Amino acid sequence: MSKIAKTAGSTPGSVNPAEPELPFEEALAKLESIVEDMEAADLPLEQLLAKFEEGAQLARICQTRLAAAEVRVRQLEKNLAGDWETRPIELTSPTEAA
Repeated sequence: MSKIAKTAGSTPGSVNPAEPELPFEEALAKLESIVEDMEAADLPLEQLLAKFEEGAQLARICQTRLAAAEVRVRQLEKNLAGDWETRPIELTSPTEAA
């Protein structure tokens, strides 16, 4: 079953926000496809808005995945012996980090 759900009242292929397990690579590929469609096609306003909304949801998924990866990378730190160890870090929201 596809991670991109077709829900009642939504456009075909739209992202179901209840499916946060969508892999980063899949979300990014879908987002790139949406951008290409929007740039290349002469779509009616309603379709453009639907694609924009879907793209915004996919962008949030990508941002969430990247933020989680950054946290995991920052948790790894070499100790004085050269061994990798995990350590707690302070989490900041994306708006605080900018």
